[in-house]
Amino acid sequence: MHACVTSPAVLMAHPSSELYGADRVMLETVEGLVEQGSRVVVTVPQTGPLVAELEARGATVSLCPSPVLRKSSANPLGLLKLAVEAAKASIHGLRLIRRTGPDVIYVSTLTIPLWLLLARLNRLPVLTHVHEAEKSAKWPVRLGIVAPLILADRIIANSRYSAETLTDTLPALAKRVRVVYNGVVGPDAVTAPREAVVGPLRMVYVGRLSPRKGVDVAVAGVAGARRRGIDVSLELVGAVYPGYEWYEAELRSLVTSLRLEGHVRFLGFCTDVWPNLARADVAIVPSRLDEPFGNTAVEALLAARLLIVSDTSGLREAAGNYAVPLFVPADDPDAIADAIELLHRAWPDYRRRAIEDSVVAEERHRPSAYRSRVNREIKETAALKRSSKYEAGPDREPVR
Repeated sequence: MHACVTSPAVLMAHPSSELYGADRVMLETVEGLVEQGSRVVVTVPQTGPLVAELEARGATVSLCPSPVLRKSSANPLGLLKLAVEAAKASIHGLRLIRRTGPDVIYVSTLTIPLWLLLARLNRLPVLTHVHEAEKSAKWPVRLGIVAPLILADRIIANSRYSAETLTDTLPALAKRVRVVYNGVVGPDAVTAPREAVVGPLRMVYVGRLSPRKGVDVAVAGVAGARRRGIDVSLELVGAVYPGYEWYEAELRSLVTSLRLEGHVRFLGFCTDVWPNLARADVAIVPSRLDEPFGNTAVEALLAARLLIVSDTSGLREAAGNYAVPLFVPADDPDAIADAIELLHRAWPDYRRRAIEDSVVAEERHRPSAYRSRVNREIKETAALKRSSKYEAGPDREPVR
């Protein structure tokens, strides 16, 4: 094995400037690199709340356009549009690489494959951190999304489920993939759930407002529980992707049609979610499609909240082996209503479980352990630049 570069200069490419799951994980990566003395430049396509957080951690931020690969691109017109955008963006990307002189390029997520190609053109080692996994997508679509990883020297997957999705789609990637669970920062202080439910049972959803996240299913589940005589409310903490405003409009119409005005509140995006979780009794993660992991489920566990979560994909991995989560079938409002009823009825038992699980979650997702693992992978990837036999995909067994 090649010697590690002690403190490599790292250029990190990230597809957004927000503060959702993958964004917060990337912040942990930056913090670990800066702590070890690395010079870190992060490129994002536009400004946003992530930028200030990156700069506060000691990274330099450079705005640079980068086309984002989406499933909607998996058609001739979409691919043509993507190619045109990539050609334009590559000029800016090449200039940034030459100006910053990195030892290694870290590509955050599968959605910006242009940076893999730019790294190759500059004979720089490249590592991709994968936060996506959709086994339910058709194989040609999955292959189109995964194929650019052939250019990666190493791949970090945020769960075994993500890793299996990659290698099932493209077996040639197997020896490059390492599984590193997300490091998740908990609240400064854990607020224990209230000892008894007096008044409404307060539920919270944290995350994107999108159809795949099943927010409408959570709303319908709350309506079902209220029809059973349970006083329950729901706060929605998050916003839609640009272009998905129609979904928020549909959610608001659903709230009205189910007569939930005053019982469902739209709070929008919040940089700090811990006050929202501390105020809640129960967190819900109602995803109806595959999730690669489930940071929001882990955050709920860290905050000692009772938890209802879809029994699917990486969510099982994130919330499994704990005592408090209630797993429900995806896209099933009646099952959510059943879970709400159970938690309301057996509150003292589940309250105790939530408090105990918060200690387990803190140990399992300790950020320092995550930073150490990712730093090692980045250092070893950077060391390939010093090798006279620089080649993609070092032929060794994966580190688990």
